[in-house]
Amino acid sequence: MSPLETSDFDYALPASAIAQRPVARGRSRLLVVDAEGEARHRTVGELPELLRPGDLLVVNDTRVLAARLHGRRRPSGGRIELLLVEKVGERTWEVLARPARRARPGTVIELEGGLAAAVTALGEGGRRRVRFGAEVEPHLERFGHVPLPPYIRRGDEAEDRTSYQTVFARHPGAIAAPTAGLHFTPELLARLEARGIRRAAVTLHVGLGTFQPVTVEDVAEHRMHAERYHVSSDTAAAVRAARAAGGRVVAVGTTVVRTLESVVDDRGEVRAGEGRTELFITPGFRFRAVDVLITNFHLPRSTLLMLVSAFAGRERVLAAYEEAVARGYRFYSYGDAMFLERPGPLDLDEEDAGIDQESQRPSPADGCSS
Repeated sequence: MSPLETSDFDYALPASAIAQRPVARGRSRLLVVDAEGEARHRTVGELPELLRPGDLLVVNDTRVLAARLHGRRRPSGGRIELLLVEKVGERTWEVLARPARRARPGTVIELEGGLAAAVTALGEGGRRRVRFGAEVEPHLERFGHVPLPPYIRRGDEAEDRTSYQTVFARHPGAIAAPTAGLHFTPELLARLEARGIRRAAVTLHVGLGTFQPVTVEDVAEHRMHAERYHVSSDTAAAVRAARAAGGRVVAVGTTVVRTLESVVDDRGEVRAGEGRTELFITPGFRFRAVDVLITNFHLPRSTLLMLVSAFAGRERVLAAYEEAVARGYRFYSYGDAMFLERPGPLDLDEEDAGIDQESQRPSPADGCSS
C-alpha cells in the first residue's frame, strides 16, 4: 500500500456551504451511503427506518465547557483570550492563548468577572499552563463563551449554549461538541427506542486531538493529541450483547468510533476502561467494533475525514462529498449528516491492509482495563 498523503483527502468547498447556524434538530438532511456504495438522500428524522430492531446506538455523552475566556493583561490592559484545553492540577489548566506571544510565563491576566490568572509555564504545541485565583469551572457558567470553531464567522450567542450541546451531554470536559450528536432530540430517541433500537454511551472529552490540523504531507508523520475517554461496564456489555444477537453497532460520531476502537480486544470484544487515546485512524485500519457511522461532513485534509475514509472507502466518501456539495448540503459542525455502512462485514482474521494499527491501540497500561 503506497504512503498516504494529506492531499489525498482534499476537496473543494464553497464558503457558502459552511453552516453558520443550526437548523431545527431532527430536520437536517442525511446522505445515506450503504454497504454497496449506493447513495440516497434522506433526513435525520428517518433514522428509525434506516436502523433495525436489535441495533445498538452508541453516543458520546461528553459535555462542552464554555471554555473560551476573555480578559486583559496587567498592567498594560491589552486584550487576551484563553481557551481551556485540559485541567492538569488544582486551579491549573493547559490553555491556548491569543495572542500567544503576549502570554509568557509571569503574565498576569484579569478575566471578565474579576477572576485573576497567571501564566506559569510554556507547554507543548503552543499551549500555556495557567493557574487561576479560584476554581474556574463555576466562573464559566456566567462568563465563559461557547468555543465555536473558527469557520463559524460570528461570536457565540446565548442560543449556542443549547444548540452546541447534545441532548445526552452529561460529563463536562469537552472543548468542542461531538457534532453528530447535535441532530438528536428526545422525540427522535423515543422513536428509536420504540423500534427496538437500544442506546449506550461512552465519554470522550473532545480536545485538540480531534480538530488539530494536519500540517505534514506524509499522513504517517502526524501525531494525535491524547484525549480522555471512559467506557463503562454497562456499555461494554451492551455492545457485546448486540453483537451476539446479530445487531449492528452504530456509532454516533467519529469520537465514538475512536473510543470503541481504542478498547476493543483481539477477539473483537469491547472492554470497559478509561484512560487517554491517541488512536489515529486512516485507510488500512481494521475496524473491530463499529458497523455503521453517523457523522457530519468534515474539513478537507482533516483527521476526521481520514477516519471516515478509512471506514467507508476514500473514493466512495469523496464522491459522496462531491454530490453533497452539488446538492446544497450544509457542512461542518452545524451542518447536515451522513449515514455510512461499512462495505463488508467486520473480519477479525484477515491481515491488516495498511498501517501498523495495533501499535496505535491503547494497552492496559494506558488505562484500558477488562
